[in-house]
Amino acid sequence: MEKSDVFSSDRNILCLFDVDGTLTPPREKIDPQLDEFFQSLRRKVKIGIVGGSDYSKIAEQLGDDVVDKFDYVFAENGTVQYKDGKLFSKHAIQNQLGEELLQDLINFCLSYMGLIKLPKKRGTFIEFRNGMLNISPIGRSCTREERIEFSEIDKRRSGRSGLISFDVFPEGWDKRLCLELLDSEGLHSIYFFGNETSDGGNDYEIFNDPRTIGFTVFSPEDTARYCREIFFDAPPHEH
Repeated sequence: MEKSDVFSSDRNILCLFDVDGTLTPPREKIDPQLDEFFQSLRRKVKIGIVGGSDYSKIAEQLGDDVVDKFDYVFAENGTVQYKDGKLFSKHAIQNQLGEELLQDLINFCLSYMGLIKLPKKRGTFIEFRNGMLNISPIGRSCTREERIEFSEIDKRRSGRSGLISFDVFPEGWDKRLCLELLDSEGLHSIYFFGNETSDGGNDYEIFNDPRTIGFTVFSPEDTARYCREIFFDAPPHEH
């Protein structure tokens, strides 16, 4: 794909966004003013999201009408796909791996996490999703303060990505899955914005894919600033 200049209005251009840390603070709702801004952006280009969370969590953050506000919604790393407000397709991890291998994996994760000593442990250590398992040593039901505490401890211990968890999925089932659908949509540019774009982050593969023009952002406000520069005011500055 040629990384060409952007015209003032072009519905053959797609802005594709990660959710946590890119459109919203992690697991929090989108700021209403930013929500309004991205709807104004939609009048210039198509917009879509590709998040690691399931659809219900994305809807909590971006609104129950999320499929009406975005041209494309890709949940669970793109294994659950919505286009023009309607469910387009689903991939199921149990169909890909088989129940025996899947249960072996779950048992191994539970056994391993049972040996880890942390300042706190809460609940939902493994969350089963359509296209992945989400593994959280502290448990996803922890409070915001407990999430931050665990994240600081984890940063000192390892290079694991994500605030409290990591995803396990079949090889190739990363966020690039959504590009399989988008390849057939007649788009001539896909701009991707994500905050976990370094090696090991869940935005890394799609950020580096030659089919996208990748931008690393550090907050929802940062995302909006780039979009203003690219589509409203000035030529793009790639990162």
